[in-house]
Amino acid sequence: MHDISEALRLPNRETLPPEIAFLRERYPKSRWQVHENYGELAAFWLEVHDSLRAQGGALQRMAREFREGERGGATAFQRTFMPRLGHYLQHLEGHHHIEDAHYFPRVRALDRRMRVGFDLLENDHEIIQAAVLHAADSARALMQALARGEDAGRFAADDYIADADRLLALLAQHLTDEEDLVIPGMLEYTERPLR
Repeated sequence: MHDISEALRLPNRETLPPEIAFLRERYPKSRWQVHENYGELAAFWLEVHDSLRAQGGALQRMAREFREGERGGATAFQRTFMPRLGHYLQHLEGHHHIEDAHYFPRVRALDRRMRVGFDLLENDHEIIQAAVLHAADSARALMQALARGEDAGRFAADDYIADADRLLALLAQHLTDEEDLVIPGMLEYTERPLR
C-alpha cells in the first residue's frame, strides 16, 4: 500500500487528482452509459451506489423529522428507524467487503497506475468504518434517550444527525471517487476481467 498524503485522505479530499483518476477525462461520466463497454456490472455498481445514497438520505430525513416533531412519537420512530438503520449499515458493510475482497484486487490488476487510487479507496473504507461505528453509537444513545422521554430523544437526535451527516459526507465523496476510478476502468478494459 502506498503512503497517503494528508491532502488525499478522505476527510480532506474534494476530488481525485487527474494523475490518480487518469481515465476520467477519457471517459467522462456523461458518456458512460452510451459506451460500448458499459455493461450490466457497471450499471449494477452505479445502482448500488445510488441506493446507498438514497437510503442514507432517507434515514437523515427520518431523524430530522423526528427531531422537529414532524414524525409521530418516539415509539413509532424507534420501530421504523432502527431496523432501517441496521439494514443500511449491513448493506454498506457488505458492499465494502465485496469490493475489498473481490473487485478492488481485480480492477487494480488491470493497470498498475490504478494501484494508488485503490489504496486510497481501501483507506477510505477504514475511515468510513470508523464513522459508521461513531454514528451507530450515537443511534444507540438516541434510543436510550428515547426511554427517558421524547424531549431527551430529540436532543440526542442532534448528536446522531451530526455524526450521520459526517458519515454521509465521507461516503458521498468516496462513492464519487470510486465511480471515477472503477467505471472508466471497466470502459477501458471491459467488465470481463472483473467477473
